[in-house]
Amino acid sequence: MSAAEAPAAEGDGPVRGPLRPGGLLDVLGVASVVLDTDGRIVLWSPQAEELFGYTAPEALGQYAARLMVHERHTRLVGDLFADVMRTGQSWAGGFPVKHKDGSTRLVEFRNMRLTDDRGDVYALGLAADQSTVRRLEQDVALSERMVQQSPIGYGVLDTRLRFVSVNPALERINGIPAAEHVGRTLREVLPRVDADALEAATRRVLETGVPLVDDTLVGRTAADPDRDHTWSHSLYRLEDAMGNVLGVAVSLVDITEQHQASVEAEAARRRLAVVADASARIGTTLELERTARELADVAVPELADVAAVDLLDAVVEGRPSTLGPSESAVIRALAVRPDDDTEAVRAADPPGQIAHYESDRLVTECVRTGEAVLVPRVKDDDLPRIARSAEAAVLLGRAGLHSYLAVPLIARGEVLGALDLKRTRNPAPFDEDDVLLARELAARAAVQIDNARWYQNARNTALTLQRSLLPGHPPLTTGLEVASRYQPAGATSEVGGDWFDVIPLDGGKTALVVGDVMGSGISAAATMGRLRTATTTLASLDLDPARLLEQLDRTTSALDHSIATCVYAVHDPHLRRCRIANAGHLPPARVRPGRPPELLDLPTGVPLGVGGVAFSTVTVDFEPGDELVFYTDGLVETRRHSLDERLDFLLSLLDDPGRPLEETCDLLLRTLHHPDNHDDVALLIARAQSLDERPPAGT
Repeated sequence: MSAAEAPAAEGDGPVRGPLRPGGLLDVLGVASVVLDTDGRIVLWSPQAEELFGYTAPEALGQYAARLMVHERHTRLVGDLFADVMRTGQSWAGGFPVKHKDGSTRLVEFRNMRLTDDRGDVYALGLAADQSTVRRLEQDVALSERMVQQSPIGYGVLDTRLRFVSVNPALERINGIPAAEHVGRTLREVLPRVDADALEAATRRVLETGVPLVDDTLVGRTAADPDRDHTWSHSLYRLEDAMGNVLGVAVSLVDITEQHQASVEAEAARRRLAVVADASARIGTTLELERTARELADVAVPELADVAAVDLLDAVVEGRPSTLGPSESAVIRALAVRPDDDTEAVRAADPPGQIAHYESDRLVTECVRTGEAVLVPRVKDDDLPRIARSAEAAVLLGRAGLHSYLAVPLIARGEVLGALDLKRTRNPAPFDEDDVLLARELAARAAVQIDNARWYQNARNTALTLQRSLLPGHPPLTTGLEVASRYQPAGATSEVGGDWFDVIPLDGGKTALVVGDVMGSGISAAATMGRLRTATTTLASLDLDPARLLEQLDRTTSALDHSIATCVYAVHDPHLRRCRIANAGHLPPARVRPGRPPELLDLPTGVPLGVGGVAFSTVTVDFEPGDELVFYTDGLVETRRHSLDERLDFLLSLLDDPGRPLEETCDLLLRTLHHPDNHDDVALLIARAQSLDERPPAGT
């Protein structure tokens, strides 16, 4: 019968309708022969024809002993026949018989006496080829021993998916005697595995005949109720030789150790991948906040659901960071990275905020001792020691915080802060392997963070020096309206070289200066300050611009081989003109009402500090309403465009001579200064006014 025809529930009645026969008798080819009391053949089956070679007409009525037995065995056969007929006791054994073709075959016999309803007595002989019987016996014995002695668990389920038999290995795996398996379902025997999935898979194999091979099953059995095991199980449908479905065979192998080794190997591979990812992603810049964000991004979600990077405020400020046993920690949050928007994020300190953590807080313990703090399973009374406040503790509880880990950020022997990790969605608690991974990430990131914070401190120092050396708001001058901007570079190494100046001169004249010291950092800022001082001093002598640049060139040559570019212009409001000299700098732009903006055609000259080359002064008209735009190369240069393209772009933005100068400064910086151009920008715009005009309020 097919699997669909099998009884589906316990208590069903016998199956009605035709049933296909089993195949065992067909394999044996059992022959049936009936003899009367004289030993004559009265019944002869088709299997007898096949086994002995005689047809029914040839055999019926013949003495069986004469037809099938050699003469030397006739007496013995006669005695055995008479004994069976007299006593009624059956006889079984192997005996050689004659085949019609003259050959001799060993046949397995079973003889018994029969009595019909009239009291007549007959003898029934059942015979099968002995070699076939022995082969089947050997197959059965071998199969039984293999199953019984195998370390692999074997079981057989009937078509109702109830156990029929199990071998000793499956008894040991399930922790239940074989007798208690019989008649029970998978769900009843294995209540602590995924019974729904297991039964569904078994029924699918029963119905389709498609085996399930080496599927993984995880759960617990009565043999070891306190620990999860992993098994590899296979299912295949059992059919007899005629194709009748008998049930499903189950094989089960405990692969817990192999599975655990595989899990550990995968965890090790994942840790290596995270470390490699950290090496590539952390420290791409020398920006402190960005480096902290990169560390948090690597940690989530591979290691934690929420990661925070906190530095001791003293470290950020460049002060010693040692904490006493009862001293609280003043911490500045640099980055918070959640895997999802949870209440745990609201409990964290927002980036940039400074928070005080009392001495009993776990993060304080971490930065004070320089050791990792691990709480594998967070309890309610742990939350106040993790959170910064009672309100934050409530939020962490709502978020489902169940595991916590903090590892110190240590660079060059100094504790900088902590990497704070929380798990809310990932059900696994932090373990020692996670501690090792977090320490590795923290160690790699701490060096980058330390570099970034010293770099930032150096940048702040250079920027402070730079700003202190630049003029404040340009002074009021005769006949000029002036606006200016200074945009520092985004990194320490590019801060410090650009400057501008507006210098009132005798006779109502004004000197306008924009320059750029080649180099960077504090050294460039110091050189810039000295050149600015020298320029102011020389300007007071009312020198011709070319002559002033010559003097400034000598000064620059004496400053440790420094080189700088510079444009120096002197505006005379009475003559309505400017005298301009250029020392290797980009040309100023002139904007005049009713005319297109233009770059002044000036002799480029050579940078200050090169020496030995004369400078030239060019006089240009500068009528009221006209504008001169001075700038350094950081405003217009990029890596992706030619300088000519950028200068044309600059001129296109100077299309409105009536626009307020402050707005023009903001427009130029916002539009032209690209983030990838890590350079200072100095910008100075001057607009000529009539002598009877008063400068706008606030200028």
